[in-house]
Amino acid sequence: MSADATTDTSYLNAERGLWSWLTTTDHKRIALLYLAGMMFFFTFAVLLALTFRLHLFDPEAGVLAPVGALLGLEDPGEIYNRLLTLHGVVMIFLFIIPGIPAVFGNFFLPILIGAEDVSFPRLNLASWYFYVAGGILALVAVLGGGVDTGWTFYVPYSVNTDANVVVPMLAAFVLGWSSILTGLNFVTTVHRLRAKEMGWFQMPLFTWSLYATGWVQILATPVVGITLIMVLMERYLGIPIFDPARGGDPVLYQHLFWIYSHPAVYIMILPAMGVVSEIIPTFSRKTIFGYKFIVFSSMAIAGIGSLVWAHHMFTAGMADVARIVFSALTFLVAVPSAIKVFNWLATMYRGSVQLAPPMLWALMFIFLFAIGGLTGLTVASLSLDVHLHDTSYVVAHFHYTMFGGTGVIFIAGLHYWWPKIFGRMYNARTATVAAVLFFIGFNLTYIPLFIAGGLGMPRRYAFYVEEFASLHQLSTVGSWVMAGSLLLAFGNLVWSLRRETRAADDPWGGATLEWRTATPPPVLNFHGAPDLSRGAYEYPVEVSA
Repeated sequence: MSADATTDTSYLNAERGLWSWLTTTDHKRIALLYLAGMMFFFTFAVLLALTFRLHLFDPEAGVLAPVGALLGLEDPGEIYNRLLTLHGVVMIFLFIIPGIPAVFGNFFLPILIGAEDVSFPRLNLASWYFYVAGGILALVAVLGGGVDTGWTFYVPYSVNTDANVVVPMLAAFVLGWSSILTGLNFVTTVHRLRAKEMGWFQMPLFTWSLYATGWVQILATPVVGITLIMVLMERYLGIPIFDPARGGDPVLYQHLFWIYSHPAVYIMILPAMGVVSEIIPTFSRKTIFGYKFIVFSSMAIAGIGSLVWAHHMFTAGMADVARIVFSALTFLVAVPSAIKVFNWLATMYRGSVQLAPPMLWALMFIFLFAIGGLTGLTVASLSLDVHLHDTSYVVAHFHYTMFGGTGVIFIAGLHYWWPKIFGRMYNARTATVAAVLFFIGFNLTYIPLFIAGGLGMPRRYAFYVEEFASLHQLSTVGSWVMAGSLLLAFGNLVWSLRRETRAADDPWGGATLEWRTATPPPVLNFHGAPDLSRGAYEYPVEVSA
């Protein structure tokens, strides 16, 4: 990597050719490699979802028959389950979990702390190759006909099914390595490469969220990797671990799986909260309210969130005392989450709020995530969970939390940082229309599933009784609106790359370090030393409360 010769040289044009991208150790280019991969897999997962939602519009219409012909299957229920599993595996392991840390964390973490790169640039590139390898394995699973276990790979079914589960399990295992290496790199970078003038409590909040997430990635991810290997050992070597027919314990699998997979919820949502904490003060023209409370709430969410895994297992056969403890801990984790929401609202209070596209997506996050959080408390209540467990109510709650949370903020982050990353401005009016359509489509898709689940509609059923038909049809229409809005939003961003409207260095009036360097950033992130003359949330023009 060479120093910039002129101020016109950016990371985009410093080197040319495909080989320079595939061998780059520049954290910004690696972030774009992740972005390209994730958009591919996100599109694939959305197409899968649109297919099985179209089936649910009229299950007797035979929509899945052509897909079954491709997979070599005839039973529509089996085809449906395999599409559902692939949608979950791809969306969870290839988009939602790695999305914000791998793309925006990679691109902006070093810039936000005044560093030239991450601590281990080659390890950073290796983690991308692990991601690609995991993605290829997921596609191989598709070509092999897919699996029907659900993305949780529950035993004893995953030990005994005829479907080839080894490929998607290996995909999840390899993707876990990518996640661990990314977390390790981020934690080390924050400790070792932070600018000398920047103390811990002077770091931007997005950096804090990545730091907390990094620890969860390092400590929790190995558990699921080892668990999946044990399932494969039982399936192919006959070692009795989880299958009760061989003397194993299936509840042990659920404990081990959720010890990782529930903290993984916070790997997904903590970075999203960090992005919100950057967008809201910028478009309110106010210093973030309660900076330290947000910092400590991030660490509290990471800590307490790692202790609530068993609330997924209230109906699996646990002791009553254990169920009460895990229920109480789940209610407790809502406290730091509520602190963040309160601080975001307090930041906007009496601020000069500008409803630019990134702010619209951030406000949408607060609304949708609040519904996801509140409905999470209902399924954390022991008596309600017995009724709602494994119904479409849980599907709706999960999507309000994950897609309404992490997915929405991924799009918000793209709109917030797109001008800095590519140096081009997109059409704000089109972006606003896309955001409004998405909000309508999202709620039209998932509110009917809350109602259907409350009435007893089970999840993962390819067919249903007549009373649920109108709710499923509404949900399918909502999915079309949502897909159209996503096409409009991403099309608008991509189209901006062909326009001549160049972005200024600080088009939003932001105050963190990325807005104090050139657009797009130079190879070493700054021309000279970073400007640390004012704090992360000290705006040149600030509205006083």
